[in-house]
Amino acid sequence: MSRNCQVTGATPSFGNSVSHSHRRTRRRWNVNVQNKRYWVPSLSRHVTLRVSARGIHTIDQRGIDAVVADLLARGERI
Repeated sequence: MSRNCQVTGATPSFGNSVSHSHRRTRRRWNVNVQNKRYWVPSLSRHVTLRVSARGIHTIDQRGIDAVVADLLARGERI
């Protein structure tokens, strides 16, 4: 399963590891994705989301109802 955030849409970024001798090898920075279970009063059920730490902060600020409404408007399956 890909490490994408459902709320923010964050995806892994890619770059180089640079050693002391300055040799470069490819690497990736993964998103800090967690599975979180939220109670959504508008749907009157629990939903499980794959969200990053920033996505959790967004849900705390905007509220789960607003975030779920955006996800449903985007056509994402919850």
